Amino acid sequence: MDFFRQYIRSAELYIKFLSLKEQVLIVFFLCSLLFSVFFVTALSSPSNFQKFTTVRIEKGSGLSTTASILGENHIIASPSWFKVITVLSGRSRSVIAGDYYFARAENVFDVIHRVSRGDYNLVEVRITIPEGLTVFQIAEILHSKLIMFDTKQFVELAAEGYLFPDTYFFLPNATNTEVIEKMRRNFDAKIIPLLSDIEKTEKTLKDIITMASIIEEEAKHDEDRPKISSVLWNRIAIDMPLQVDAAFSYVNGKHTYTLTKEDLFDESPYNTYRNKGLPPTPIANPGIESIKASINPANTDYLYFLSDLSGKMYYAKDFDGHQKNRELYLRK
Repeated sequence: MDFFRQYIRSAELYIKFLSLKEQVLIVFFLCSLLFSVFFVTALSSPSNFQKFTTVRIEKGSGLSTTASILGENHIIASPSWFKVITVLSGRSRSVIAGDYYFARAENVFDVIHRVSRGDYNLVEVRITIPEGLTVFQIAEILHSKLIMFDTKQFVELAAEGYLFPDTYFFLPNATNTEVIEKMRRNFDAKIIPLLSDIEKTEKTLKDIITMASIIEEEAKHDEDRPKISSVLWNRIAIDMPLQVDAAFSYVNGKHTYTLTKEDLFDESPYNTYRNKGLPPTPIANPGIESIKASINPANTDYLYFLSDLSGKMYYAKDFDGHQKNRELYLRK
């Protein structure tokens, strides 16, 4: 303490020997330094700010509560200075509730301006869901894009097969329910024009979508979808197991070239080698071409199909023809 007092005394004596101009310059320098320290520590964004943060200001929150929320979420460095500046700017009673999205760090003046005007900065996110994905795979895409997304809840709420593959625009704070409802409304809009055709098949919508999900997984090209549909519906008509490998992918992630003989005896209800008829649910979310193929299969008497390594499909009316195709197109 004595050293500090002596230092101040020496500075005072030094300043007395300076000209007025020099004294003004020193005062200006010190004020600038103090202002810089003040700006860095109180007005700029905190060093631990996290990009792409969403902060919810609940309805009825006052200035103190708002300052605390922003401070706890590392949006502002000093809740105290936030309150002081807000009051001085005459905006202490104009905090607007809602979800505020911070893609980058902002100084305290910008934050005050936003919360007093309700500038949420929520720009819609463009998300494309390809055909043939399962609910679990769709959840992975949405989780990487939406900040409020809950993967577990989404999987529990979403109905496999009825989330229409398309390009969507969601607010980054969209809830699981909002996402599911939007995708389901799109599904309904695509299905309504097809309802009369579905009625003519005398099959349920669930059966049509379940078959479409299998077609989506088995077909590589649109021209093959009606033929594959014909094969599968022909099998059901004669009470023959579907024996499709795609259903295994839904259960254990395996495909045609990784399945084992043990897999074919698995007791899963999705094992279409052991169980006749359709699986209990769709195995993916099909696109419109697969749905149309499920409704309107090609008129054939094929009972077998296979795909070579390039994705080209070959069809047969009986097992002998199927074996011949295997020898010609699968064996080197």
